[in-house]
Amino acid sequence: MATSPGITPLHLSGNTTERQNEQLQGFLGEAVQQAFRVAIEQLDQHSAQIVLEMNRKFKAEVAESVVEIIHRHTVSDKYKDEQSASDRAYPPTYRVRPVEAQVTELRKCFPSLGSAMEKLARKPLLDGAEAWFAIPRWQALAPTYNEAVEMAIGVLATRRKFSNRIIGRMGPTYLRQSERAILAEKILASQQQGHDFLVLAAQAGMLHRGCSARRARVAMAGNEFGLGVFATACILITHPERLSADDTLMIDCGGDEYSFRGDYTFDRVPLFDYDISGIEFSIFYEDRSRNLWGSPSGFLYKIS
Repeated sequence: MATSPGITPLHLSGNTTERQNEQLQGFLGEAVQQAFRVAIEQLDQHSAQIVLEMNRKFKAEVAESVVEIIHRHTVSDKYKDEQSASDRAYPPTYRVRPVEAQVTELRKCFPSLGSAMEKLARKPLLDGAEAWFAIPRWQALAPTYNEAVEMAIGVLATRRKFSNRIIGRMGPTYLRQSERAILAEKILASQQQGHDFLVLAAQAGMLHRGCSARRARVAMAGNEFGLGVFATACILITHPERLSADDTLMIDCGGDEYSFRGDYTFDRVPLFDYDISGIEFSIFYEDRSRNLWGSPSGFLYKIS
């Protein structure tokens, strides 16, 4: 994956180990030797000399090709059949507001919120990200994630026509954050210590449209993580246009997991839908793809 100038991805699982580096170097060396043996059989003195004279250009092209092949194979094949072709898009009226305006709007809803590192939104975006978003730290609003979710859903319901299909079933036995989302949140909080908002590079669903929730999770880049109900609800508060047409790309919240029976069998995903009656909040199977849906995600980067 190419990186944006001036900004470096921060991978959730950390750097490669020494053992992994040795293994990669070993099998890449074997691949080069195999390529050499096959190519030698197809060359004569004249064509071999042409290749040798290319020297630096040839080595650079080989290195670039190898890197591209490696990165292409870093995307898991798991659940690859859980993808549907989709031409769904965002509503034409949807535009991401400046982070400062997002912070101001969210403070109207939650007056206790304090500061944000708005200047982070001046940085270039990471590959995959569409814009910068301001998301409150849920810990600044409530003792538990589930209570913060109910608060955000409550605010959204006062501003829009809203139907909650799982009302009364949003406690910790039903709804929880994924481990990856929890880790990403901790990293963001450590980078932006002392602030009630997390300024986040994210995409609003287009990158993983048509994928099941679990396919989207395994297909995410090393520095990418799914957004949950709380973050998504806050984005919808500051950007009501994101869900404002019945032919738009709907949203599943793959950063969270849901248990239909409240028995800790977390095999569903929360989602936001839209039709003429307004926004509907409900759940769906995590292993089923539909062309109507996309999973929003955030991206981590290194802060020097």
